[in-house]
Amino acid sequence: MNLLMTLFVALSLALDAFAVAVTSGIQVKETRLIHALKIGAFFGSFQGIMPMLGWLGGSFFKNFIAGIDHWIAFSLLCFIGIHMIYESIRVEHKKRDRYPLGLGVLLLLSIATSIDALAVGIGFAFLEVAILRTGLVIGIVTFFLTFIGYYVGSRLGHFFENRVRVLGGIILIGIGVKILVEHLR
Repeated sequence: MNLLMTLFVALSLALDAFAVAVTSGIQVKETRLIHALKIGAFFGSFQGIMPMLGWLGGSFFKNFIAGIDHWIAFSLLCFIGIHMIYESIRVEHKKRDRYPLGLGVLLLLSIATSIDALAVGIGFAFLEVAILRTGLVIGIVTFFLTFIGYYVGSRLGHFFENRVRVLGGIILIGIGVKILVEHLR
């Protein structure tokens, strides 16, 4: 997978974390650099590590299902993309009482937003992607987007939150279709 495609995957995976960072910026009244760095570090780390874990798991099963690997990658990316779009439409707007920068909350949010990265990592194993470079790019892109997202949330509010999830879902579906078309040719 070339660098441009890696950046598109990284961007689409980071968009749900970006939306959470925007929401965190809305909830925290004081905007501090340390808060933005903390959010970026948590989300970036999890988004970078989860595809590697998925790749390890997928590599184990790769030889068993090599003939349908492109269908698996396509299915996973489309499922994740559709799920992201669905979640952005169905989100209930409840006021949260929890402090979004607490360790427990950040851990849960980081894991929740990186589950899709784990699934994408499984697909990467079938595509023989250079996972260390890819995981690093995903982590860095997520760090910067969530860092910026925190500031966007503190300044612009809920305007972008669900729209970025829809965009991320559409990008993942597009990448899945591209993979399938390339393998069927």
